[in-house]
Amino acid sequence: MGGLRIRARRAQEGVVLFIALIVLVAMSLAGLALMRSVDTGALISANLGFKQSSLAVGDLGAEVARTWLMSASSTTLENDSPGDAYYATFQSGLDLLGNDPDTSKPDYNWSSAKEVTAPAPPAGYTVRYVIHRLCGGTGKPTDATANCVTAAATGTTTQSGTKGAAAYGTYAISTTTNAFYRITVQVTGPRNALSYVQTTVF
Repeated sequence: MGGLRIRARRAQEGVVLFIALIVLVAMSLAGLALMRSVDTGALISANLGFKQSSLAVGDLGAEVARTWLMSASSTTLENDSPGDAYYATFQSGLDLLGNDPDTSKPDYNWSSAKEVTAPAPPAGYTVRYVIHRLCGGTGKPTDATANCVTAAATGTTTQSGTKGAAAYGTYAISTTTNAFYRITVQVTGPRNALSYVQTTVF
């Protein structure tokens, strides 16, 4: 009888050890899953931070492009100038962001865009821009063949004539009828962060 009890106890001790090992393995797997979840969350947060930073850097490209527009002559703005990453037409058949499923629209080659070097972007960031005049054709914005999206008509110099122009005091600021321009900025940053910023100016 005594020998049978000792054998039963030893068998029971073996079962407890086996169950303890299963619980230990399950807890180890749960710990690993928790660590991976925390690491993934931290990685996503960091990537979002880089994305937000690259969007802020995009303002630099928009400002440099705006400065170029202001300094360019009207003749320059009436025709394409690929060397300056400027196009006098919509180029509506072009996919600027590279995510249009319509394969009939070719992707824009961002290596041919204008890279911003002065002022220099923050370390690790590359800023490029391209400018499109919102017109169907080249030429003067006032020409019917250009088919441009234009600003409102010029304001008058009377107190109430402020439609289409900003008012200052009792006089409207006269503005010439001009075309709109779309500035598209691409920013690449750390950890393959990629952002696009579009601005419309006139």
